Amino acid sequence: MSIQDILLWALNHILFINILLAILLVFFERRNPSSTWAWLMILFFVPILGFLLYLFIGQDLKKKKLFAIKEEEDRIQKMINQQEQVLNKEEIQAAYPNIKKYKDIIHLHLVGHNSLYTQDNKVKIYYNGNDKFKDMIKDIEEAKDFIHLEYYIIRNDNLGKKIINILAKKAKEGVEVKFLYDGMGCIWLPKNFFKPLIKAGGSTSCFFPPFVPYINLRVNYRNHRKICIIDGKIAYLGGINIGDEYLGLSKKMGFWRDTHIKIEGSAVDSLELRFLLDWRFSTKTSYNIDQKYFPPKNVNGNTGIQIVSSGPDSQTSCIKNGFLKMINLSKKRIYIHTPYLIPDDSLLEALKIATLSGIDVRIIIPNKPDHMFVYWASLSYVGELIKAGVRCYTYEKGFIHSKMLLVDDAVSTIGTANFDIRSFKMNFEVNAFIYDKEINKKLGEQFLKDLEDSKEITEEIYNKRSNIIRFKESVSRLLSPML
Repeated sequence: MSIQDILLWALNHILFINILLAILLVFFERRNPSSTWAWLMILFFVPILGFLLYLFIGQDLKKKKLFAIKEEEDRIQKMINQQEQVLNKEEIQAAYPNIKKYKDIIHLHLVGHNSLYTQDNKVKIYYNGNDKFKDMIKDIEEAKDFIHLEYYIIRNDNLGKKIINILAKKAKEGVEVKFLYDGMGCIWLPKNFFKPLIKAGGSTSCFFPPFVPYINLRVNYRNHRKICIIDGKIAYLGGINIGDEYLGLSKKMGFWRDTHIKIEGSAVDSLELRFLLDWRFSTKTSYNIDQKYFPPKNVNGNTGIQIVSSGPDSQTSCIKNGFLKMINLSKKRIYIHTPYLIPDDSLLEALKIATLSGIDVRIIIPNKPDHMFVYWASLSYVGELIKAGVRCYTYEKGFIHSKMLLVDDAVSTIGTANFDIRSFKMNFEVNAFIYDKEINKKLGEQFLKDLEDSKEITEEIYNKRSNIIRFKESVSRLLSPML
């Protein structure tokens, strides 16, 4: 049978194929109703394109099978009942007022998401890639025992090659080096990119690799985490991947505004455990907790942190639940950085209720798209939010990729999760929920500085947009449950 015959057969049976997919969607996958309706509309109104889109970003049937082992091993994060009893003690709450003030959020993550609370941490904040990589490279060069990295993207450019060469040098010195990278985020890497590191004795693993080179149908279930752990004493976490563009060297995107943190203290253990679980799942090797990965901490810190992970292997949307709880507990202000603003109904209503209650709600998004449909969908939600009283801004200095949420004066969260449905349900993400007035103050001050480089989208400005833009927003909004 020729290709022409196959295409002719497919066209003649497209209705049957669409009906079959519709049955799969409704009866087997048990999706969110809004997502189901969106896919049904696409399948029936744009049948051929809809079918192709479904193959790339719609498949969900093997999800439970894919993550069964990983979900089982994640249960290792216990000790929850013991810590819950400790946090309830009056002397502990008296020593750390934030525990008492934000006990609801801490309890949510502890009991609902198995996220341990630690209070002995030090945190340093980075607002751009240059500062982050300057410190991270220095810490990597001083590593003595092990270096574990987990990144969604590493580019085949000057910074990417520099990092790999430094890691290869450390591996030659006898330091254990493991690098976990995502199969979609790194799909364009040449096959020999990691050769210097592997030749030097380091190890790499690809999370959900492509079926064939440069073609990956697994657009969902991406490992969007960005973690670097050094000797079990230092950890880096945030929005900055490894590549020249994150240093502001991209001609298209220009200055790159992001947020990343360096953690020292017991919270590093939670990130190390996260890495080991992801490494185990990706490599299919036996799981072994070596105590060398969890050395004693000698840090004079007092910042409270919970490391919260979420993904398609989670029973609940852990990070989203944390966002929702923070918003609902706010009394004065809510500041949000996000490159992609596609909230689900619960978060959308929570933000509206907050601003209608007199809370100062402000959101900064980029003024230029790096993903077109996501950008137009974000603008459609902006229009709805500003009508409710939320103040929304576009960052004009360059591209803002920061993922940050703070409320009032003591709690904030920084990590890899965007304020969108994909981060909440489809990608593997990790965030640090930070209970500290000083950190909150610094983030708030930086947010106000970012406003100086931003332009407010008023209701008047929004209403003046062209009919073409309105059409793009409408189509993208329809696709938003899948973006």
